[in-house]
Amino acid sequence: MLQDVLAALPLGIFLAFLFGPVFFVLLETAAIKGFRAAFALDIGVIFADIIFIIIAYFSTTKLLERLKDDPALFVFGGMILATYGLMSYLKSKKTLQTEDETPEIRKLAKSDYFSLFAKGFLLNFINIGVLGFWLGVIIVFGPKLEMETNRIGVFLSTVLITYLLVDIIKILLAKKLNRKLTPGRIYIMKKIISGVLILFGGILIFQGFFPDQVEEIKDQIDEITPNESVIGQIEKFVEPAD
Repeated sequence: MLQDVLAALPLGIFLAFLFGPVFFVLLETAAIKGFRAAFALDIGVIFADIIFIIIAYFSTTKLLERLKDDPALFVFGGMILATYGLMSYLKSKKTLQTEDETPEIRKLAKSDYFSLFAKGFLLNFINIGVLGFWLGVIIVFGPKLEMETNRIGVFLSTVLITYLLVDIIKILLAKKLNRKLTPGRIYIMKKIISGVLILFGGILIFQGFFPDQVEEIKDQIDEITPNESVIGQIEKFVEPAD
């Protein structure tokens, strides 16, 4: 059991540093709204991961493979993500004030924390690629854990707990940026984050409309760096004990 826990630690750390829309929004929230706000957002993200893990574990492989490669889901998720990014980009001008002062982190109400939780959940849940990631994790590491429910539960729980702990460290470091944030810098940060969301949304839409081209690109990458997929890289240094 201890060996399964130790084997899951690298995957949790790896997951925490995957660059995606959630990564950037989390840092932005921590820097501007503080630790509790970012933590609420992160809990929403992890809750979406838990749902994906449950779906991946209890559904058949064929069904999941068909679901995760459905072009319509990529287009739908990409449009939501890109639309959210565009709205954030247009609203970012409101943060630009005339006073050149460091913003204070205001006390949030319970409804604000719930909104942040929902925001984190939706940002993660609309990315159908996350489902594919967890499906790959279970397919790769399930047999190594002898498909025992308890061992898989311990392994995945450790991954998520490690992911959360690393995120807490990231949040604390990002929070210190608040002292250096002027309204102008906040404005620039929000525009960059919005651009990142639009970019990731566009990638999902492209993947939905042109799945064959995406597969060709993946094949070309595999030819250049064989066996270097995300799951493949993890598998190299994560070896659960038999």
